[in-house]
Amino acid sequence: MLDAAARKLIDPPLNALGVALAARGLSADAVTLIGLGLGLLSALFIAFGFPVLALLPLLASRLADGLDGAIARATRPSDFGGYLDISSDFLFYGAVPFAFVLLDPAQNAIAGAFLLTSFYFNGTSFLGYAILAEKRGIATSAQGAKSLYYSNGLLEGTETIAFFVLLCLLPAMFPLLAFIFGTLCFATATLRILAARTIFASKDSL
Repeated sequence: MLDAAARKLIDPPLNALGVALAARGLSADAVTLIGLGLGLLSALFIAFGFPVLALLPLLASRLADGLDGAIARATRPSDFGGYLDISSDFLFYGAVPFAFVLLDPAQNAIAGAFLLTSFYFNGTSFLGYAILAEKRGIATSAQGAKSLYYSNGLLEGTETIAFFVLLCLLPAMFPLLAFIFGTLCFATATLRILAARTIFASKDSL
C-alpha cells in the first residue's frame, strides 16, 4: 500500500548512487547477493538472541535490495537479475520469521507457522498475478521500474520491512504481531485474487 509513495522518495537518491556504483564496475547481481547475505545475517542474529543488533544488517540488506535495481537500470537490466532479486527477497522474508521461531520455539512456533503460511499464500498470489499480467501484456510503473508486474495490496515491501523492524524492537510481542500481520497478508492475497478474477476471468486461461 505504501510502496508507490515510498518509491517517489527513495528512487532519486538510489538511482544516483546506482549510477556511481555501476561506473565503478559493481554489478546488480553482486549487490543482490550481498543484500541476501546481509538479510540472512540479520536472521542469524535474531536466532541467537540479538534482535536489536539484527536491525543493522536487516536495514543494510534492504538498501542493497533497492540499489541492485538502480545499478541494473544504470547498466543493462536482465531477466535473470530480476529472477535472482525476487528469489532472494522471498528467502529473506521467510528467514526472519523462522529466526524468531528458533529464538523461542515454545512461544513463537505456532504464530511463526501462521505467518509463514500467510507469506506463502500472499507470495503465490503475487507471482501468479505477475505471470498473468505478463501474458496479457499488462505493465505498471507504480512501484518503479521492475522486471515483473508488481501488483499492489494492503501489505507490500514497505510494510513488511516496517513489520520486521517492529519485531526486532519488540521481540516479546512476536506472537501477537505475527497473527495480526499474517491475517492482513491473507486479506491482501484474497483481495488480489478477487482483483485477478475481475481482470483475467474473461481472458483465455493458461
